[in-house]
Amino acid sequence: MTIITTGDNVRLHVEEAGSGLPVIFVHEFGGDHRSWEPQMRFFSRRYRCITFGARGYPPSDVPEDVAAYSQSRAAEDIADVLSSLGIDKAHVVGLSMGGFAALHFGLDFPDRALSLVAAGTGYGAEIEHEAYFRGVSEAVAANFLEQGSERFALTYAEGASRVQFQNKDPRGWAEFQRQLGEHSALGAANTMRGVQARRPSLYALEDRFRAMPVPTLVISGDEDDHCLQPGIFLKRVIPACGLMVMPKAGHTLNLEEPAAFNAALAEFFAMVEAGAWRPRDPRANPAQIMRTR
Repeated sequence: MTIITTGDNVRLHVEEAGSGLPVIFVHEFGGDHRSWEPQMRFFSRRYRCITFGARGYPPSDVPEDVAAYSQSRAAEDIADVLSSLGIDKAHVVGLSMGGFAALHFGLDFPDRALSLVAAGTGYGAEIEHEAYFRGVSEAVAANFLEQGSERFALTYAEGASRVQFQNKDPRGWAEFQRQLGEHSALGAANTMRGVQARRPSLYALEDRFRAMPVPTLVISGDEDDHCLQPGIFLKRVIPACGLMVMPKAGHTLNLEEPAAFNAALAEFFAMVEAGAWRPRDPRANPAQIMRTR
């Protein structure tokens, strides 16, 4: 365990395990650095694994000013963690909020990403739901402040894309809910207001994604409805992108389906490291149904 200091003087809690090529895991809004334990244990056998608490998530600092939280700052925090550890390039794996941060890291620091994994990524990206997402984000922030994390976690953890985890693994889900209840209410509210509610739609970044050369894997659960269409969009616009949809799965994919999630990442990392995860073959023209000549 260590503490690093970001470029804007925020201290972040960092944990490491293993040796080899670096992999950094970036957590979702409802999780924290502990959420990656199944991956830290599995991949540290072959990789140098890093996980950290985002700003607003103790034992990392909780800045009081919402202006200290943003999507661009989240990507910069990944870079600051890597730089503080003396790491030039890494596989970057993110879930949900962390998936957005991973994608923005690929856009802003493409030379520092060996690969990107964006799992459960897409909330707020759909243009038709943009206003609703911003409104519900504000409601979530207000509930954390008014009710406190321990109480509101009882509601938040039973969201439409979380009950799949609860049904499959009640003990794992209960641990997720308990850890969510330990979060800083101020940190959660500021994160929701400064990062989630203000981040740009993925669709608005199409030109930048088309120019991004980083090998990318997008993973969605088939019952995580608001990530499905954004996942297809990312597949279509990122040149070296693969899309995986897990059946009967919700949002918390790395905890809900750890074996399948780890296997997918292991195969992806191996292909990237072998130089075999390439941009789509131009002959695979999506406008073509059958070849006639």
